[in-house]
Amino acid sequence: MSDQNVRNAGFTASGIKGGSLASSLMSHEARSSGGGVPSGGPTSTLQGMGAKGTTHSSGFTSSGISGGSMASGMMSKEATSHGGGVPRGGTTSTVQSI
Repeated sequence: MSDQNVRNAGFTASGIKGGSLASSLMSHEARSSGGGVPSGGPTSTLQGMGAKGTTHSSGFTSSGISGGSMASGMMSKEATSHGGGVPRGGTTSTVQSI
């Protein structure tokens, strides 16, 4: 995953760009969470990466998640909390797809 892909999706250093994929994701996540965007969810994770420009070193790559990376740790925690699988639409799968 590249920093440019994250910025193109609307996660920028100055915040989430209106009318973007990022704003749609944020809106959907807020509605499904009762009105707020949870810390550690897809929106906050991607916004943090977009603001810092650190996606390239996180372990999300075009060929999959790098072993021993922040991404693999995130995937492991998410799989454990969901009974062994990474849920579709969860943080790991959303970030990996972008």
